[in-house]
Amino acid sequence: MTTTLTPTDTDVDTAPEGIAPWFVHDRFGMFVHWGLYALPARHEWVMNYEKIPTEQYEKYAKYFDPDLYDPRAWARAAKAAGMKYVVLTTKHHEGFCLWDTRLTDYKATNTPAGRDLVREFVDAVRAEGLRVGFYHSLLDWHHPDFTIDGRHPRRDDSPDEIARLQEGRDMAKYREYLHGQVRELLTDYGRIDYLFYDFSYEVEHHHPVWGGKGKDDWGSQELLALTRELQPGIVVNDRLAIPGDIVTPEQYQPSEPMTVDGVEVPWEACQTINGSWGYFRDNHNHKAPELMIRMLIDGVSKNGNMLLNVGPTARGELDAVATHALDAFAEWMRRHDRSIHGAGASAFEAPVDARYTQRGDRLYLHLFSWPFEHIHLPGLAGKVEYAQLLNDASELSFREIDPSTPALTTGMGGQPAGTLTLQLPVVRPDVAIPVVEIFLREGAR
Repeated sequence: MTTTLTPTDTDVDTAPEGIAPWFVHDRFGMFVHWGLYALPARHEWVMNYEKIPTEQYEKYAKYFDPDLYDPRAWARAAKAAGMKYVVLTTKHHEGFCLWDTRLTDYKATNTPAGRDLVREFVDAVRAEGLRVGFYHSLLDWHHPDFTIDGRHPRRDDSPDEIARLQEGRDMAKYREYLHGQVRELLTDYGRIDYLFYDFSYEVEHHHPVWGGKGKDDWGSQELLALTRELQPGIVVNDRLAIPGDIVTPEQYQPSEPMTVDGVEVPWEACQTINGSWGYFRDNHNHKAPELMIRMLIDGVSKNGNMLLNVGPTARGELDAVATHALDAFAEWMRRHDRSIHGAGASAFEAPVDARYTQRGDRLYLHLFSWPFEHIHLPGLAGKVEYAQLLNDASELSFREIDPSTPALTTGMGGQPAGTLTLQLPVVRPDVAIPVVEIFLREGAR
């Protein structure tokens, strides 16, 4: 049975034209990178990085047996962490398919797993009331018609060997395969809310490669039209080398709201816990949970979303590092989610080491460092009715300081006109990031 979700009511003042309101309201999603690369457990690009020939890489399908796969557990962890949508890699660049596609035998149903893993994922995510997203690679290093280029695992073979391997390959046939698989995914699983295509590289400024592929290779205009025809209202990213609904900065935090041709656009930062998307057993370069919470806050303060990745093991479990991070988000979001969901950028300028988000007449001050007793908020004098710590709803007093008053031994002064000063407790709240909820006077927005 297919569950139909109606877009969540949003407190964001305006959703940009053409974007589903739920996306700018929900702000936080889970990315799941999972495929055969979980077995070697040394990066999802292992086939590329180690230049593994197709016939050697195929051995992993023989041993793919995720006996602990429980997508309901993934979905529950995502929901508890405050995530509102989950995006699964249906096929990554390695070409292996997690669903029972009719267009190739290189799929989960022909492994010891023996079943459609995408079907179980979709059902589990919907059962938790979350939105369903698919990631689908435009590349396919396994497909016999996908031409070798500077990103292909065979890129450094001898010219004669590359010429031999290229013989008979036909990107037109590959395009037909690509479009056919997208048709399956957007037809057979009910409503799909989000499609993350990845990626075009015909022109790249920092890593140019020979034979790079772009919109003509994918048939991007036709593919996007097919996507919208099969799933009206779906959110599509920007990696078809033609405009999509959102832009997707990856592995960095934008310094300001994202723009295209000077116009602010919806955006989503794609972030990892340790720099790798797939399960990487020996990579211990983990971001601290508090840092990742700051990244989420920082993005929302600039009208952005965050899609935080987990890479399940080859047995289908989230590892301890991912679980620890999600638990930290759950603990913080349980008390602070209203500063994230339905919130966006504020016109007010936040103090140093702080970020504002705003949701209607509620202004949320996220304190990345804890000041001693007072924090000065420019431009808020006369505009605030009430203030409280969000974690426990305890009242905070505030006052305006006459800018003409000199700073004395035990008295503050010298703040710019229009500044409101909040009084904080000396002891910092025992939460990852303290948040002050400020109730603005009518007309103060």
